[in-house]
Amino acid sequence: SIFSIVTFLKEDWKNTVLLAVPATAYSVQMTLEYVAFKNIDPAMFSVLVQMKMLTTAFFFRTVLGKRQKKKQIISLVLLTVGVMLCNMRIPDPSSTDAQDAESGNRYVGILATIGIACSSGFASVYTEKVIKSSRKKITGKGVKMEEYGLAYMQAQLAIVSLLFLGIYCGVKDLPTILEKGMFHNYSYGAFCSSLNSAVGGLIVAAALKHADSVLKGYATAVSVVLTGVSSYFLFGTDLTVFYGMGIVNVIVAVLLYNSNNLDDFMC
Repeated sequence: SIFSIVTFLKEDWKNTVLLAVPATAYSVQMTLEYVAFKNIDPAMFSVLVQMKMLTTAFFFRTVLGKRQKKKQIISLVLLTVGVMLCNMRIPDPSSTDAQDAESGNRYVGILATIGIACSSGFASVYTEKVIKSSRKKITGKGVKMEEYGLAYMQAQLAIVSLLFLGIYCGVKDLPTILEKGMFHNYSYGAFCSSLNSAVGGLIVAAALKHADSVLKGYATAVSVVLTGVSSYFLFGTDLTVFYGMGIVNVIVAVLLYNSNNLDDFMC
């Protein structure tokens, strides 16, 4: 209920403040996505943004202080290359997206995408740090941290994000909001997109709680492969040679990351 959420936020205000850091990073990430899409084509974006797997591993080491084994570092590089190959598309010069990208600044788009990769990796690792840190148990008015931690933490993150995005929207679109209202053109598709993001956020939070940010990246990579294969059988989508090479890379990376006793063979 709303009352339980308010109680949770009041009792756990310290972690609400801590979540302002990843909330800011996620807000910056969403803003940079608009900049990137305006200046580069989707094919280039989908390849470059996979650098977030490497930035996640970097922040995993610097923020959480966890070292990666040599075989895991090699596995991460293979995974990144594999997902990049899966996302490679031959650009169509006649497409609207390609024409829009040509009219923009390619270097700005590339820098924005690198910023997305960095902010995504940092936000993921920092959120994991907050989730796994020692947290005070809350039992007031039926709110139990053990049962509601993930869902209520999502409420914390959403509220803090709304503050930053609200300021951004106010600066950018205040005249339109005052004239037509906050929910102008808020369609069924927009609602479904918001619902999908909410459910996805809970799944990501569960992955960060029970696994870690790096393993979440592996799960994302496997989902890319499964999506492509499913599209081939369900919708007849053509799979390129690059996609086949990417699948091999992802499979090898997953097997290598989860293997044992291979460090002696790594130079």
